[in-house]
Amino acid sequence: MAGVAEIDKINILRATHSAMKRAVESLSPLPDHILVDGRPVPGLPVPSTSIVKGDALSLTIAAASIIAKVTRDRLMCELDATYPEYGFARHKGYGTQAHMQALLEYGPSPVHRMSFRPVREAAGIRRRTAEDNRTHGEHLVENT
Repeated sequence: MAGVAEIDKINILRATHSAMKRAVESLSPLPDHILVDGRPVPGLPVPSTSIVKGDALSLTIAAASIIAKVTRDRLMCELDATYPEYGFARHKGYGTQAHMQALLEYGPSPVHRMSFRPVREAAGIRRRTAEDNRTHGEHLVENT
């Protein structure tokens, strides 16, 4: 897995590749060969074959994709217990209307990726709204 800080620091693709490399390196014994869903991953410790849309072309990759999705869904349910206002258990982190509304209402949580444009934009809207409210509130106080 790659965490929010790593993703925000090096970008989602590099973080994904780093996570894949760490996962392979943690295996004992190392596999003889790896199938990768998508483009090649640099720096893997064993030979690999990259297959674009591999989950549609390889049962092995399809099975791994299901395991990854279920793992992510479970993680989102765990995060929902910590941050219930965002509804992670319902939308699993996807940019649904309810998720976007929660971002506008509560701002990003520590588990939101600020490098993801919709999160960054919601944070900016909240910040501008707060600044406008402070300015407008000060204006009202001055005129009373």
